[in-house]
Amino acid sequence: MSDELISEMDFPLQEMENSFEEKNLDEISELSKQGYQQLKENHIDEAKKAFSKILSIDDKNNYALVGLGDCERKQNNFNEAVEYYSKCLSFYPANNYAQFGLADCYKALNQYHKAIDIWEKYLTHDDRNITVLTRVADAYRKIHDFKKSKEMYIRVLEMENDNAYALIGLGHLHYDFKEYKDALHYWTTMLQYNENSVDIRVLTSIGNCHRKLKTFDKGVYYFERALKSDPKNFYALFGLADCYRGMNQQFRSIEYWNKILENDPKNKVILTRAGDAYRNTGDYKTAVEYYNKAMDIDFDIYAALGLALICKGEGKYDEAVDRLNSLINGDPKNYRLYIDLSDCYVKMKKIDKAIEVLKDYGRQGLRNTAITEMLEKLEKSAV
Repeated sequence: MSDELISEMDFPLQEMENSFEEKNLDEISELSKQGYQQLKENHIDEAKKAFSKILSIDDKNNYALVGLGDCERKQNNFNEAVEYYSKCLSFYPANNYAQFGLADCYKALNQYHKAIDIWEKYLTHDDRNITVLTRVADAYRKIHDFKKSKEMYIRVLEMENDNAYALIGLGHLHYDFKEYKDALHYWTTMLQYNENSVDIRVLTSIGNCHRKLKTFDKGVYYFERALKSDPKNFYALFGLADCYRGMNQQFRSIEYWNKILENDPKNKVILTRAGDAYRNTGDYKTAVEYYNKAMDIDFDIYAALGLALICKGEGKYDEAVDRLNSLINGDPKNYRLYIDLSDCYVKMKKIDKAIEVLKDYGRQGLRNTAITEMLEKLEKSAV
């Protein structure tokens, strides 16, 4: 066969190959569009089928690998998503979508250091990307790196002084480190910039700062604003109840504890708080009912303590002593139990025993200001 004939036969073969490649590219393009549209509409299974079909044609296709990663991430299958994003990056190391998807997965898996590494590398090429900067700041906050977290948030505010994510993040950062006044500053600033579209979480966060700072009346204002948006919001109801407790308005406190219990009747903590409120108003009968409901769910030391304090309040000192001794056996480092037990002995005019109880606490190598002050007072009175 002549060279000319071989050459002539090559051309149709080349044309067939080109036609096949073009057909594949068209099909991949169409499947990719379908996949991402299905993903956008949250039809995850259909999206997976489209992306998987692409991989059967081209097993290194970056759109399909990222798409499948996004599908798994949307379903909270973060480890599976990591595999797809990592495979994509093994072929295309600079693919930003795979990088960000991978970082978000590591964040969701609480592997914050890995997420930070990815975002930090990206910032070396684009150090003014506000979205990435706030994500890095959030991640540093999660690993309790106050300095780096604040630095990142401040960089965002220098570019965009009303950035809600940075202001909220700075509020949480300072709150986590018990710097409530600073947290209050950032959250109220955020509120000023977004007065017409208030996030209920910001309102309850500001209210919680006032709770911590014991400016309860100011906290009430923000929790009430939150309730206007969501009358059943747990955090707003809890905040109001606790603020009224702090203001010693137990009857108002009871109102909001009970509103929480309407939605969550088996909440052991709230049953105990409500029991405390009833006890502090002198309604021992109702308090006992609430404490017992809490104890029926599971043992609760505060409900058990409440029952002991009711015995003390009713002058049943022997029963109160028995209950408190039992609680101390189970929780020997709880200073409050020793104070209440010592006070029972004081009420029974057994000062020596009251002193001995407080010394028992110290014999464990423990120190507490309230214990020390009470012991000094009793020892002086016994002289």
